[in-house]
Amino acid sequence: MLLAFGMVAGLLKAQRTGRGDVIDCAMTDGSSLLMSMIWGFRQTLPAPLPPSLAWRDERGVNLLDTGAPFYEVYETADGKYVAVGAIEPAFYIALMRLTGLGADPDFAMPFDPAQWPRLKDKLAAVFRTRTRDDWCSDPDAQAACVAPVLSMTEAPDHPHNRAREAFVTAQGVVQPAPAPRFRDSPAKRPK
Repeated sequence: MLLAFGMVAGLLKAQRTGRGDVIDCAMTDGSSLLMSMIWGFRQTLPAPLPPSLAWRDERGVNLLDTGAPFYEVYETADGKYVAVGAIEPAFYIALMRLTGLGADPDFAMPFDPAQWPRLKDKLAAVFRTRTRDDWCSDPDAQAACVAPVLSMTEAPDHPHNRAREAFVTAQGVVQPAPAPRFRDSPAKRPK
């Protein structure tokens, strides 16, 4: 994708200046660039920011790698999963409303990493009380950034993906539809 971006930038430059360019694009450069925010967190000193924003070289203990209880995947009563991404205050409040844990004083300090394992255990227990589809059909689920984790079999039939026509079947093979989409020159759909 970064090569495609570089090519478009090069074409625009050539169109505007009459001069081409050489594009040097490596996958390792792209993966590092996509981690810019995490590299920033890693350089953050704990004070005056909350320790939860300092990135540690451990899996599952950081804000965005399933360390935080409000940014995690939880198993539901039917053995399926929901993804939770309620980082911002409004989403966190909605998560507390959805799960019924808003009055639990343990959830008053969500950015304290020392409390995260205990809070995750409590949330896990609550999410195991209902099926994935029950959770996701709750009116508060979207406001709480709770979404179903879909299998590859389920993904093409999800209402959002159907409405977007995000998948096509070509020669009996289900596959992602061409993207991005252009209004004036739509991509040809595979047959």
